[in-house]
Amino acid sequence: MNRRDSIKALGLTALSTTVLIDACKQPENKTEAVVPEETAKEAGREKWELDRDKKLKSETFFNKHEMATITVLADIIIPKDDVSGSATDAKVPEFIEFIVKDIPEHQVPMRGGLKWLDVYCFNKYEKSFVEASEEQQISIIDEIAYPKKAKPEVQAGVIFFNRMRDLTASGFYTTEIGVKDIGYMGNSPNQWAGVPDDVLKQYGMQNVKV
Repeated sequence: MNRRDSIKALGLTALSTTVLIDACKQPENKTEAVVPEETAKEAGREKWELDRDKKLKSETFFNKHEMATITVLADIIIPKDDVSGSATDAKVPEFIEFIVKDIPEHQVPMRGGLKWLDVYCFNKYEKSFVEASEEQQISIIDEIAYPKKAKPEVQAGVIFFNRMRDLTASGFYTTEIGVKDIGYMGNSPNQWAGVPDDVLKQYGMQNVKV
């Protein structure tokens, strides 16, 4: 898949969510004490948010086989290239594991879709999706990645893959790797080069020295 064509098709907008905080204080012993990185990341968040995140991270939804399948799918959707790393380099599988716990309505469609994928692959190649060869995996993805071309019998797979693709893109393009991949620069200071010559000429000031 061409990554940049996929970005255009999805109509993604990159969002930079990184917040940098430098904090220090001077304790009684006069030595500098820097706020721990974990504390800095939690700045501006309420305790209930932190407690909820901690609880969600302590839980596990997908089993090892499901996570292995998600990992393969994520890297098929966003593979490593000359510009940036892959979806797994950006920890997209971990993002998906968290997001299905944070937004439970993803749970049944994702688990059901992963099961559908294994059953379909087994019926076709007598092995689960992660056990199939790369060529076999891509052949199945080609059947479900293009909704307008997909056959009626794989519509369940199409719906699942659409969700998987959306979650993968959301996870990837809100990371530092993803932001760099699309060349998002954020706010940057302008460089003043003086009044343009045509404007100075318009007001008869082209020979005025400042």
